[in-house]
Amino acid sequence: MQQILVVDDDTDIREVLRIQLENKGYFVSEAVNGKEAVEAVSLNPDIDLIILDVMMPELSGIDACEEIRKLSSAPVLFLTAKSKESDKAIAYENGGDDYLVKPFSQAELLMKIQSLLRRYMVYKGKAESGSNSSQIHLQDILIDTPNRTVYRENQKIDLTDTEFQVLMYLERNKGKAKDAQAIYEGVWNEKFFPASTNTIMVHILNLRKKLELDFNNPSIIRTIWGKGYQIDEA
Repeated sequence: MQQILVVDDDTDIREVLRIQLENKGYFVSEAVNGKEAVEAVSLNPDIDLIILDVMMPELSGIDACEEIRKLSSAPVLFLTAKSKESDKAIAYENGGDDYLVKPFSQAELLMKIQSLLRRYMVYKGKAESGSNSSQIHLQDILIDTPNRTVYRENQKIDLTDTEFQVLMYLERNKGKAKDAQAIYEGVWNEKFFPASTNTIMVHILNLRKKLELDFNNPSIIRTIWGKGYQIDEA
């Protein structure tokens, strides 16, 4: 049974989410703030997905997500009343995988949860099917695909689950420029909308900050103007 941690300081919201998710067969645990969320993930590494409110006492969802990323690569779905693109960018930059604005429908919530879990469970602990080796080298970067980890000179680079999948999508398509729509539909497996371009841009920027020696002059994930993003063939 897949495990979901619901984190919100509003008792009513937690109860509604718990009932909806349990009715769909998920095992649900709860936390009332960011601090409790971090503790819950540290005690239970088998949590498969975290639904995280942004505005909470003691430790905000954004700060909690940063701490959770040190412990787990499980997808994080942010819930928030903030709908500006800048707010979404902050969420993604701090380790979030997706974003849902309150109020939201049950159908939209379940769609996002199923999408995040499907991607996470399919690739969790497995080598990518498009890879011929369990280890992939990109310049001085080493990708250990079975363990879904990335290193530079034996130093681990922490990637979110979605960042790893974006990286592997580009790696599987080496030598081919992929635009925002191709990346979004290839990784998220959802219909692309113009606003989704910002999501891709933020994830590419995050990857460059983590992987490139100089993210202002990227050499691993290059921009091919007018075409998209590309990892060159060796």
